[in-house]
Amino acid sequence: MFHGTITKELTSHEEWSHYNENIIEDQKDFVFVKYSGLHLKSMENLQTCISLRVCIFSNNFLTDIQPLQSCKKLIKLDLHGNQIKTLPDKNFWSGLKNLKLLYLHDNGFSKLKNICVLSGCVSLIGLTMFDCPVSLKKGYRHVLVNSIWPLKALDHHVISDEEIIQNWRLPERFKTFSPQSIL
Repeated sequence: MFHGTITKELTSHEEWSHYNENIIEDQKDFVFVKYSGLHLKSMENLQTCISLRVCIFSNNFLTDIQPLQSCKKLIKLDLHGNQIKTLPDKNFWSGLKNLKLLYLHDNGFSKLKNICVLSGCVSLIGLTMFDCPVSLKKGYRHVLVNSIWPLKALDHHVISDEEIIQNWRLPERFKTFSPQSIL
């Protein structure tokens, strides 16, 4: 049974704390939450949001996203602008079978091996990781493109066949980062 979209935008950390104290029973029915720019350090209250499909926790101070493990129905997850340096293991990501869009840009990821756990996302088609230290590493796109098989777009550019098949030369309009491939 569909319970409708429950939406709440908050403007302060105090309001977040007060709000969560009063809605614990109803959280299981949430399908959309947006808590952006509230200086939040924890997502613990999301553990009961088992119906959650869209989760936007951008521009906070999050470091741990493990509480999202129970949110198996997620389709879109926006965690950009936080202080996340490591991601949960591949089992965590393989549990999010419906996740299609993941925004992780402007976080502290610095190791390629840490972000390869995203290969567990069997439906992930769009990912952003620009403005993270790892995006400056040589081979960053190549590693991600060849680790996350369903991925169609990385950092606002469509993934070209040239990125998947090494040493294959394509006409200019089909090349990686061509103006025609910007989303």
